[in-house]
Amino acid sequence: MASVGIWGWEISSGWLQVILGFGIPIGVAAVWGIFAVPNDPSRSGLAPVVTPGIVRLVIELTIFTFSTWALYDLGLTTLSVVLGIIVILHYIVSYDRIKWLLLQ
Repeated sequence: MASVGIWGWEISSGWLQVILGFGIPIGVAAVWGIFAVPNDPSRSGLAPVVTPGIVRLVIELTIFTFSTWALYDLGLTTLSVVLGIIVILHYIVSYDRIKWLLLQ
């Protein structure tokens, strides 16, 4: 998510700016891709690190919350609220996946 990279870039300077600006999004993408529930219908079904459904849900919510908060911290309040609403609507619409995750 670009917002966490921009946030990492803006809160630092020098080499730390480069490390956080690029490192945070790479780290977030790695966590997103590595920790998975086996046979998740919304993914390839592969799980490099097998993760219980509730843990995967917490990971997703943490990443989206961090991204929303990063926008807010950057002073982009309206964009932060819009992203937050979209995330909530996404999880409401995909209630069947949430139910599936909680049963894993």
